[in-house]
Amino acid sequence: MSADLQKRNRRLALACTVVFAGMVGFTFAAAPLYDMFCRVTGFAGTPLRAKSAPGAADTDGVMVTVRFNATTAPDLPWKFQPVQRQIKVKPGEETLAFYQATNPTAEPVTGQASFNVSPEKTGQYFSKIACFCFEEQVLQPGQTVDMPVSFFVDPEMLQNPKTRDVAEITLSYTFFRKPEETRVSDRRTSASTPK
Repeated sequence: MSADLQKRNRRLALACTVVFAGMVGFTFAAAPLYDMFCRVTGFAGTPLRAKSAPGAADTDGVMVTVRFNATTAPDLPWKFQPVQRQIKVKPGEETLAFYQATNPTAEPVTGQASFNVSPEKTGQYFSKIACFCFEEQVLQPGQTVDMPVSFFVDPEMLQNPKTRDVAEITLSYTFFRKPEETRVSDRRTSASTPK
């Protein structure tokens, strides 16, 4: 009887260990999986990626206004703004817009942009073909660059009862400093701080 009880206890301990290991693994995988889910489905206002636009659709003259928003994280000293505040686009037609970034500091700074669209329900209908946000951007001291984004609004948005009333979409970018980048000023501060 005690051998049978020990066998059951070992199975229970093994099952608990497997469940615990699975929970820990899922915790580490949750953020990347959620990000991938959002990029594939357009959930939470995440624009989709596409290789090309389908071409301008016959929408009886209906145009969609796309507004552009730009912010930077507090630790990123760049000046970052859209070149145009808004444009009217024909659904299905590829459109090119520009943002401008300036590094006013005396050292190179690397940044990475995150993005979304609002209202969130339009995320699955807003697709980017090319974007500066797909990779890190390095600005040299005093450098100003124009950063292009090529996109289209899927004409299917006008057919969906939940989104056909949307006349404006806002494309928002936030630039963050590359996390592992160590600034010269940070090194000086830590070196001069007494321990």
